Amino acid sequence: MTIVAVIPAYNEEVYLRDIIKKARSYVDEIIVVDDCSDDATAFIATSMDITLVRHDKSLGRAEALKTGFHEAYKLNPKIIVTLYANGCHNPDEIPKLLEPIFWLQSDVATGELKGHECIPVILIDKNGKNQQAAIEEVCDISGNRFAGFSAFSSNTFNVLKFNETNFPVEFSLLKDVQDAGLDVKGVEVSIFVSDEYAVLHERKIGVVIPAYNEEKLIRITVESIPPYVSRIFVINDASTDSTAKVLESIKDPRLHVITHETNQGVGAAILHGYKRALKENMEIVVVMGGDNQMNPDQLPKLLMPIVQGKADYTKGNRLMSKEFRGGMSKWRLLGNSVLTMINKISSGYWHIMDPQNGYTAISRKALSGIDIDTLFTYYGYCNDMLVKLNTFGFRTMDITMPARYGQEKSSIKYSRFMFRVSVMLFRKFLWRLKMKYMILSFHPLVFFYTLGMILVPLGLLFGSYIFVAKLLLGWPVSPNSPLLDALLLITGIQFTLFAMLFDMQESDKSMQGGETDVRSVSWN
Repeated sequence: MTIVAVIPAYNEEVYLRDIIKKARSYVDEIIVVDDCSDDATAFIATSMDITLVRHDKSLGRAEALKTGFHEAYKLNPKIIVTLYANGCHNPDEIPKLLEPIFWLQSDVATGELKGHECIPVILIDKNGKNQQAAIEEVCDISGNRFAGFSAFSSNTFNVLKFNETNFPVEFSLLKDVQDAGLDVKGVEVSIFVSDEYAVLHERKIGVVIPAYNEEKLIRITVESIPPYVSRIFVINDASTDSTAKVLESIKDPRLHVITHETNQGVGAAILHGYKRALKENMEIVVVMGGDNQMNPDQLPKLLMPIVQGKADYTKGNRLMSKEFRGGMSKWRLLGNSVLTMINKISSGYWHIMDPQNGYTAISRKALSGIDIDTLFTYYGYCNDMLVKLNTFGFRTMDITMPARYGQEKSSIKYSRFMFRVSVMLFRKFLWRLKMKYMILSFHPLVFFYTLGMILVPLGLLFGSYIFVAKLLLGWPVSPNSPLLDALLLITGIQFTLFAMLFDMQESDKSMQGGETDVRSVSWN
């Protein structure tokens, strides 16, 4: 018995990967119909080895479902399951929908939320209500979130019309089935994403947006920020285009614009946004770029670990899987991977990847507990933040999300960027060792790191001298010199590896135990 899942999708990069991974355990084939999305939806679907059908222009959910069914018919299925990638349909409950059809109890099984009136009951109109009014009532109560999670047997394929009606397409298909005298059974299901996100409306959340020459994208960035955000701080970093005029035309009472007379860099812009957010007593502060590359639908995934007390700082991670690296060039990926390793050593956060991801959220406790006045003002500010957070024992968490590249082109010169950030990270690494393992506490790993940093370069230099002197210049070299060089290198590498091991152990303790008391610490 072939079971096919049809998933209509429009800008569903947030949950699509998880929906597909779960659904493929219960169905034989998956068809995603991308209704002309402009995010990473199509790339994620393509990367997951399922059937992808794309619309050249957005036609709406009804047409997307119709396209998906027509594609599914080619596979001669016995059952077609419809579910959406908006985070409300739980793929783990597909077996609940299949069971009534397997046991020949109904021709269609459709999901209903606990505590809400069943869709089929409304369509049958047992209570004598007007069908359209009843459906509108259910849509108003539930936000139409659970509609469309259904399983259709092959008996129904010839009666589904996909016609334009006054009914939403999800209900129209069920009505087609009932009008044909076939049976529809309601099955109690739960939604995939819990209503716990409602707690975000109770928090004071601020969003900091650094902007430099973003006249084309700053409006859509600001206007896409969810309503549960209390304040939006846009820092116009001395833009030379019409960014200022565009910001003036945005009529959002949450918007507060900070203007720099001279360009100070993205780190400085974020610093001033952070300070303003602290003054206005924001509980959580998010950083988003002004180029619309950070999907606001991802915000709850960054915010909830902080709200739930699981983390003090969360950040995006695009490197976790191939499905999330769409649009990232090979050179950019290589550079990011190298910086990830350097950042692990420098910051002490060995579990953190993609340190250049600027989509972050931080609690007020963490933001006020580190020295933001010395924040690096170049693009490496996010690396500097991680070093500071680790030094004082704050908990960080990676949040997986896809890369998102649109109209904006990066202005970063990577050769200069890599050099400046690498130098900064080495200096911050030394500062972290001094502050965390000598001033705030003490650990002998400082000596291990120091000996490693002395012996390894010394071994490399001595080895280079032996190579040049012996093979290139023909000078006499003692036969014991290579042994001495090997001893220097092996010992230095061992010291370095032991230091890393101790550093990992100490960082794990900090992640479990919370932050260091910084009330009496001097920042200098």
